[in-house]
Amino acid sequence: MIETPYLLFLGDAPDQLAAKVAQGIKDWRPEHAVGQFRLEGCKADLGLKDMDLAAAKAAGARTLVIGVANRGGVISQAWKKVLVAALEEGFDLASGLHNLLRDEPELVAVAEACGRSLHDVRVPEVDYPIANGKKRSGKRCLAVGTDCSVGKMYTSLAMDKEMKARGLKSSFRATGQTGILITGDGVPLDAVVADFMAGSIEWLTPDNDADHWDMIEGQGSLFHVSYSGVTMALIHGGQPDALILSHEPTRTHMRGLPDYALPSLEQLRDTALPLARIANPDCQVVGISVNTAAMGEDEAMACLDEIEKRMGLPAADPFRQGAGKLVDALAAM
Repeated sequence: MIETPYLLFLGDAPDQLAAKVAQGIKDWRPEHAVGQFRLEGCKADLGLKDMDLAAAKAAGARTLVIGVANRGGVISQAWKKVLVAALEEGFDLASGLHNLLRDEPELVAVAEACGRSLHDVRVPEVDYPIANGKKRSGKRCLAVGTDCSVGKMYTSLAMDKEMKARGLKSSFRATGQTGILITGDGVPLDAVVADFMAGSIEWLTPDNDADHWDMIEGQGSLFHVSYSGVTMALIHGGQPDALILSHEPTRTHMRGLPDYALPSLEQLRDTALPLARIANPDCQVVGISVNTAAMGEDEAMACLDEIEKRMGLPAADPFRQGAGKLVDALAAM
C-alpha cells in the first residue's frame, strides 16, 4: 500500500498539462495532497503550498509522488537529487512513469539503506488473458477523446461520483497511472504487452449486475498516432454500451504533434462508434464531455450550447458543472 498523504512533485514541468498526474490527485483526493514541490523553471502550479522536504515531512506527508507525465515517461537527472534527498528524509517514493524507480540503482540503494519503499504503479501485476470478445453482464461506459489529456478520466470519475450520489450502482475502473494513484487499483494499460491489452480490460470489467455500470477510464485517442493503440484496446476489451465523446475546444493541434490538427466531434463519433459496435453491436454515443477549463463562464456556456445543438446530444463540462446531464443520458438508454 502507498502511504498517504502525499507531497506532489512537479519537477520542471513545462506546462500545467504536464503535471496532470498531480492535478488529478489534488482534484479528486485533496485530503491526500499536503503540498507541492517544484524545481526552478516549473511552469505548473496546483495552487497548493510550495514546500521543501522538511516542511512537508513536518506537515505529515509520507510519500513523494512524481506528479509529472512527460513524453516517454522518463526520470530526468535533474529530479534524482530530490528523489534521493526525499528517501533520506524518510519519504517513500511513488511513480507512474515508464522509467521505473526500481530500475534506478542509486534510488534502490538509498531506499534499502533508509528502509523506504519504491512504488511503481505502471507495472502490470496480473497475468492478463487474451481477449475473447464474449459478452459480459452489466453495463459499461467509456470516454473517447479527440486528443490525449482532454478530460476522459475526469469524465468517468465525475460520472461515477454522480451515479453513487443517486444511489445507483457504479464503479470507476482505472486504466492509467493517475487513476490508479487516485483509487488504489486498476490496470496500467499502456504497460501491458500488446496482445493482452484488450484482455486486461475484459479482466478489469467482469460480469456484474444487470443495472451496474463500469465507468472505464479512457486513454489516448484514435486520432493520435502515438497513442491510438490503447484506445482500441479499451474500445474492444471494454465492449462499452455507451460512449462519451471528450473534447478540449481550445486546442490548436494534437498534444505533442504540432503537425496534426484535432478531428471534429463528428469525425470522432463516426470513427469510434463503428469500431465499438464490432464488440458490442448495441453501443450508442450518448453524450459529450467538454473540457472548458481554458474558457470564461460565458464562453464556456456558449460553447456547450453550440455543441449540444450541433450534435443533438447532451453536452457538459462534468468537472465544472457536474455530470448530471451525462448520467441522465445513461439512465435514458
